[in-house]
Parts: sequence; structure tokens; C-alpha cells
Amino acid sequence: MAAFLLGAVLLIVQPQIVPSRPAINSNAETSSQSVQRELLKKTSQKNDFKENIHSNGSCQQLPQTIIIGVRKGGTRALLEMLSLHPDIAAAESEVHFFDWEDHYRNGLQWYINQMPFSYPHQITVEKTPAYFTSPKVPERVYNMNQSMRLLLILRDPSERVLSDYTQVFYNHMQKHKPYPSIEQFLIKNGELNLDYKAINRSLYYIHMQNWLKYFPLDHIHIVDGDKLIKDPFPEIEKVERFLKLSPQINASNFYFNKTKGFYCLRDSGRERCLHESKGRAHPQVDAWLLEKLQEYFHEPNKKFFKLVGRTFNWH
Repeated sequence: MAAFLLGAVLLIVQPQIVPSRPAINSNAETSSQSVQRELLKKTSQKNDFKENIHSNGSCQQLPQTIIIGVRKGGTRALLEMLSLHPDIAAAESEVHFFDWEDHYRNGLQWYINQMPFSYPHQITVEKTPAYFTSPKVPERVYNMNQSMRLLLILRDPSERVLSDYTQVFYNHMQKHKPYPSIEQFLIKNGELNLDYKAINRSLYYIHMQNWLKYFPLDHIHIVDGDKLIKDPFPEIEKVERFLKLSPQINASNFYFNKTKGFYCLRDSGRERCLHESKGRAHPQVDAWLLEKLQEYFHEPNKKFFKLVGRTFNWH
């Protein structure tokens, strides 16, 4: 009987077995080096990764926030504005880790090597607009970090189509290569060409459904790209709150540049604007064609509004 009681006591006081992978909840900070180390061990074929730590205490780490899109929605403007915050460390270039197979095969160590050096209190941010419309990306991001906080910036779908075309058009012009008119892409056999990739990228509800299979809606903050252009400060305030950042960005950080026709940034007395490739004028499109495009997006937009429980001032 005494032996039985002793065994029972030992069973009660025995420490619980801790899972090898740390549990992650929505309130947990994923930026700790211990979480990063476990993620690397779980996803690397070889556990020969190394932590790139600077002598000043900063290090390269997995992003805790990703700007997932959308292409020509204002992702660069959003990243530049968010970088005004001292607790943000942003990757300069688009990494394309999750959507390009040759990059993804390199593993998380390669991904970390593309990140900026940041301090423990900072949030590392990466932006690749193609992530939103790439079918494989949501699951891959989820497998890396289920608690990832995602930023998605959207514009009027019709305007986004025109911006999409404009970017490709100017890219060809810079290389002195001819490029068809936008009407040749938008119209096929007298009807709207639904095979045009720029149109597919503006069907937001289809791509959003894919992301919501893996992430709850409260982990995806949608930035109104049209409002960000017209009045950036209120939209950035919302992003600060979503990322649980202290309010550091002020209205005085933005000023309207009449020459360029859009807002530029003011940081510690230094002024800077987006690259000249941003804010280019769209091609002239016949009114009937623009109306046809807007009519096509009417129903998809309604589906998107219902999906996210929010409406936008789109045509």
C-alpha cells in the first residue's frame, strides 16, 4: 500500500513532457531566437544553419509580418510608410521565397539571409506582392509560422488592371521593345478577355478564399490602397494598431508633392518620394471598355465584401 501511495505521489509531481516544437498562439512573440531556431530545425533537411548575429546585438531573423500583395496595389508605398516606424526593419527587395521554386528549395536559412539585421524589439517585414495570387504560398507561410500577421493592400480592381498593364508597358518601352495596346489585351472576339492575367489578379475573392483556408481573418489586415494614396496617415495608423506598435508615425511625416501628384515622406527632416516609376499615368481607355471592365468586377467585388465583412468604394 505504501509503495502504491509513493508511486502516485511521484506520478503527480512528475514534470509534464514539453513538446519539441514550441506552442505558438496569436499573442506570442514569434521573433525570439528560440522560436526561430526550432522552426529552422523542423524545416531544414540539415540542422547546420547558423544565426547571423551582429556585434551590436542585431541579427537576421524570420519575418513576423509579410506584405502579401496585391501587385500594383501600393505595396511599395505601404512598406516605405511603415518603415518610418523605428520598430520596423524592412527587407529592401522582393524576396519571392514562397512563390519561386528555386528560391523555396534553398530553405529557411536562405530566406533568413535575405532579411535585414534587426534588434529583438523590432518587427521584421518582407513584401512580395505576388504572394497573394500564388496558390501554393498560403500553406507554405502557414507551415513556417501559423501566427504570421499578414498585410494586404488592395485598390479598385479596374484601376489595378490598368496599373498592371502600365507597369509592363513601361518595362518594354525602357528596353525599346514594342508592346500591344491595352485594348488588345482586354478584348478578345468582341468580349472581355477573361484569360488576361491582369484581370485574374483582380479577382480578390478567389485568392482571399485560399488564404482563409490557413489564416483567420483577424491575422490579415486589409489596407485600402485608394485611401492610402489620397490620405495616407489614417491608413498607417490602422496598420500600427494591427501590428501592436506604439503610435510613432504622425501626420507630419507626410506631405503632398504637387509636382509628382502624390504624397511623399518626411523623416527626421529628410524628405523622400517614391521612385519615378510609381504613380505613372494610366493609358487612355475608351469609356465603354472601362465600363465593361467595371461591370465585370461588380459581382466578384460583392463576393469579396461578404467574405471579409467589409466594403470598399470601388466602381
